[in-house]
Amino acid sequence: MVELRLLGPVELSVAGRTVEVGPPQRRAVLAALAVDAGRPVATDVLIKRVWGAEPPDGARRALHAHIARIRRLCEETGDLGHPRLRLVRRSGGYLLETRPDQVDIHLFRQQVGRARELGPTDETRRTLLREALDLWHGEPLAGLGGQWAAQVREGWRRQRVDAAVGWAHMESRVGDPVTVIGPLTELLGEYPLVEPLTEALMRALHAAGRGAEALDCYAVVRKRLAEELGADPGPELQRTHQAILRGGLAEPLAWPASRTPPATAPPTSPPARPAPSTTPRPGEVPVQLPMGVRGFSGREEELARLEEILVSATEQPSAVVISAVSGTAGVGKTALAVHWARRAQRAFPDGQLYVNLRGFAPGGSVMGPAEAVRGFLDALGVPPARIPAGLEAQAGLYRSLLAGRRMLVVLDNARDAEQVRPLLPGSPGCLALITSRKSLTGLAAAEGAHLLTIGLLAPGEARELLIRRLGADRVAADPDAVGEIVRRCAGLPLALAIVAARAAAQPELPLAALAEELRRADGRLDALDGGEATSQVRAVFSWSYHALSPDAGRLFRLLGLHFGPDAGLPAIAALAGLPVPRARVLLVELVRGHLLTEHPLGRYGFHDLLRAYAAELVAAHDSDATRRAASHRMFDHYLHTAHRADALLTPRPNPASLPPAQQGSAPAELADHRQAQTWFSAETPALLAAVEQAPDAGFPVHTWRLASALTTYLDRHGYRRALIAAHTAALEAARHQGDRTGQAEAHRGLGLAQDRLDRPDEARAHYLRALELFGEVGSHGGQARIHQHLSRMYEAQSRHQQALGHAHDSLAHHRAADDRAGQSAALNHIGWILAQLGDHHQALTHCREALSLAEETGDLNGQAHIQDSLGYIHHRLGRPTEAVDRYRQALDLFHQTGDRHSEAAALVCLGDILDTVARPHAARTAWTQALTITTELGLPDTDPLRARLLSQPGLSPTVVTTPPPVSEPA
Repeated sequence: MVELRLLGPVELSVAGRTVEVGPPQRRAVLAALAVDAGRPVATDVLIKRVWGAEPPDGARRALHAHIARIRRLCEETGDLGHPRLRLVRRSGGYLLETRPDQVDIHLFRQQVGRARELGPTDETRRTLLREALDLWHGEPLAGLGGQWAAQVREGWRRQRVDAAVGWAHMESRVGDPVTVIGPLTELLGEYPLVEPLTEALMRALHAAGRGAEALDCYAVVRKRLAEELGADPGPELQRTHQAILRGGLAEPLAWPASRTPPATAPPTSPPARPAPSTTPRPGEVPVQLPMGVRGFSGREEELARLEEILVSATEQPSAVVISAVSGTAGVGKTALAVHWARRAQRAFPDGQLYVNLRGFAPGGSVMGPAEAVRGFLDALGVPPARIPAGLEAQAGLYRSLLAGRRMLVVLDNARDAEQVRPLLPGSPGCLALITSRKSLTGLAAAEGAHLLTIGLLAPGEARELLIRRLGADRVAADPDAVGEIVRRCAGLPLALAIVAARAAAQPELPLAALAEELRRADGRLDALDGGEATSQVRAVFSWSYHALSPDAGRLFRLLGLHFGPDAGLPAIAALAGLPVPRARVLLVELVRGHLLTEHPLGRYGFHDLLRAYAAELVAAHDSDATRRAASHRMFDHYLHTAHRADALLTPRPNPASLPPAQQGSAPAELADHRQAQTWFSAETPALLAAVEQAPDAGFPVHTWRLASALTTYLDRHGYRRALIAAHTAALEAARHQGDRTGQAEAHRGLGLAQDRLDRPDEARAHYLRALELFGEVGSHGGQARIHQHLSRMYEAQSRHQQALGHAHDSLAHHRAADDRAGQSAALNHIGWILAQLGDHHQALTHCREALSLAEETGDLNGQAHIQDSLGYIHHRLGRPTEAVDRYRQALDLFHQTGDRHSEAAALVCLGDILDTVARPHAARTAWTQALTITTELGLPDTDPLRARLLSQPGLSPTVVTTPPPVSEPA
C-alpha cells in the first residue's frame, strides 16, 4: 500500500516503509499537492502555499525542481507492484493522482463522511469514527511553517475535534464510556474552551459513575470562559450540567445532531402531491451543477484566486465565504464558475446548489429571491407543508438547513446584491459563488465578499481555446486565419465558441474562409443592456445563423418569442407549429451549432445575448401575423396543458370549458396525477411568466385562465407569493377586459392565498367578492367552491354554525351544477361539522350519502375522507368495532392515493380507539406508524398532530415502506 501521511509529519510510505521525501520545502510542496489530490493545483497557488504571499525571486524555478523530484518519487512508488502515485501537468496546474484511501486526511474525511450519513447504525458510526481518529499520529503537517500550513492545520484540528465528539457520543450510546475519558481529557487540554468537548467528557464521566468529576469539569470550563472570554457556558452545556445535578441525564443524541432531527432531515414528500423528480430522497445530497464547458481553457489567474478563496473557506471560523465574479456578457463567467465548482466538488461533500437568477434576461423574467430560495428548499428535500410563508422565514429555514454542512452555493447571473442576499448561507464551511455583469461592491462592503473581475481572453488564451476545440494541427496549419478570427471575436469566449463549433462541424472548411466571412460581416450586436457592446458578436451570430437550414433558422427566430428561462420540447413544437419529432431534429441542429443549450430533462435555453439576437431576427424577418400566430399557439399550449394537469390534480366531472386550441398548439399528453405534477414542476417559471406577459402579448383572457389552472398546484406547494402575483395580474387583466368570470376566479385565488397566510379578513373580502361575481355570471360551480372555502375557514376558527351554513350552500350549488363529486365532498363536510356539534346520527346520514356518491364517481380520496369521518362518528356513538373498521378502510384508501398527512391523522385516531378498548400494543403500533409519517413529511415538533404523538412517552418513529395492517400482536 502506498500512503501519503499529512496527519503528523509529512511522510510517504510504500509497503510500510517510509520513503525519504527530502527537505522541508519539498515536503511542503508535496503537502500542497496532496491536500487537493485529484484536482489540479495552479502554479501560483502552490507558490503561495509554500512561500507565502510575497515569494522570493526564484520561487518558481525552485517549485519546478521540487515537482521534478516528487514526480520521480511517485514513479518509484510503483516498483513493488502497488498502485502508484502519479504527478501530471494539467491546464489548471499540477495534479497528484491518488486513491482517496492513499492520503490520510482524505481517508479521515471519507470515514467521517460515511459516519455522518443517515443509514449507518450507531455501532457502525462508532467503528468508522474510531478508525478515522486512529489516523492521527501527531501535529498535522508537523515541521512545516508558513501561514498556509498554520491555517490548514487549524482547520483539520477542528475536524478532528468534531469527529472525537461524535465518537464519544457513539461510545456512550453503544460501548464503554470509560474508553473515551482519556482521549477527551487530552483533547480538552489542547482546546480548553471547546464546549462540545466538555459536554462529551461530562457525559462520559457521568455514565462511568464519576458524576462529581463531571461537575468539576464544568466548573473548570465555566471559570475559563469567564476569565478569558467574559462569557457563560452555552445553553447545551448548561442543560447537561443541570441534568447531571438532577440525576436525569438523557441518552446522548445520535451523531451528528444537526443531520438527524426531523426538522432538518430531508423528508419524503407526500405521494398525493409527488415532488419533482429532482427532489432528493432521504440521505441524498443535492448536486445541481450544470454540465461543464467542453474544451475550457485559460483563466489560470482566476482559477488560482478561486482556489485561494476555497482554502480560506476551509479555515473561516465564523461566516460564509463569498466570491462575486463579474464581467461583460458572453465573457465566460458561468463557464468559469461551473468549471471551478466541478473541480471543487470534493470539498463540499454535503452538496452543491445552483440557480440561474436570470438577472439580465430580456423580457423582464428576472428570478426573484423568493422563487430562488423556494427552489433551494425543494432541492434540500423540504416538503411544501413545512415551508413557512414569507421570504424572511423561508431564508431562515434555508440557512438553518445549511448549518453544520459544507455546501457550495452557485448564484449565477445575479442582477444586484439585493437579489442574492437572502440566498447567502450563514454557516462556516459554506461558500457562495456569484456571477454577475455588475461588480457587486455592496457585497464586498457589507458581507466581506471577494470580488473577481474577468475580462476578455488574451490572444494566447483565445488561441488555446481554439486548439482545445479544433486540435493543434488544424490551428497551426493557418496561423494568419487564426489570428484574424481571434481579432474579430475580440477575445469574447461566446463568439469564439460559436466560431469553433462552425469549424468543427465543417472539418473540410479552411479557417481562412471563416476568417474572410468575419471580415466581410458588418454590424454589431449593440443596444443590449445599456449599450454594452464589446465585440462584433452579431457578426458571429449572423453567419452561424445563416449556416442553419431554413427550418432550423425559423425555429431559432421564433424562440425569441418565448418568455420563460427555458422550454420543453412540446412547448417548442407548439411555438413553431411542428410535430414533436420534427422539432426535436431541428433542436439538435441548433444545439450542435451552439445557438441553443440543452439542459437536463429535455429542456432548452438561450444565452441572454443569443435570446436578444433571436428577438431581433423575429422582429425583423417575420410578419406581425406570423409572430401573433406563433405566440397564440404557445399560449394555447400552456393553457390547455395546464388545464388538463389541473383536472388530474383536482378531478371534477364538469370542468370549465376552454375555447378550442389553435391548430398546432399540441397540448401535452398527461396520463395521471404524477405526470401532471412533474409537468407543473418543470413549467411553473414559464407559466408564471406567461401569466404576466399575456396581456401585453394580446392574450388577456389567457392570463386569468392560466392563473386559475395554476391555483391548486401553487397552493399545495406553498407558493403563496407566486399565487398572489399571478392572481393580481389576472385580476387586472380581467378588469381591463370587463371579464367578470375572470375577476371572480382571480378573487378566489387571492382569497385562498390570504387564507393560507392566516389573514382571514383579507381572505373573506376576496371570497365574498368572488361569490358576488360568480352569482352575477350564474356559475354554480364557482359559488360552490367559494362556499366550501368559507366553510373550511370558519371551521378552522371553531365557528361551526357559520361553517355549517356555508357547507349547505356549497351542497346546493353543487347540486345545481350537477357535480356529484362536489356534492359528495359537501355532504361529508356537513357530516363532519354536525359531528363536531354532537349531532352524530344526522352526521352519519350525511356521510353515508356522501360515500355512495364518492363510490359512484370513483373518487378514492373522497372515499378515504368519508371513511375517516365515519370512523370518528362511530367512535362517538360508542361503536369501537365499526370505528376501527372504518379507519382501516380509510387508511387503505389514503395509502392508495398517497395522502400521507391524512393517513397519519387517521392512524392517530385509530390508535386512540384501540387504546380505549384495551389493545395497547395495537394502539402503540398505530401511533408509531403515524409518528414515522410525520417524521418523513418533515412536520415540525410544534405541529399539532406531531406534538400529540410526541406527548406519548417513549414513542419513536420506525421506518416502514408500506404500513403493515394494524392488529393485536400475537
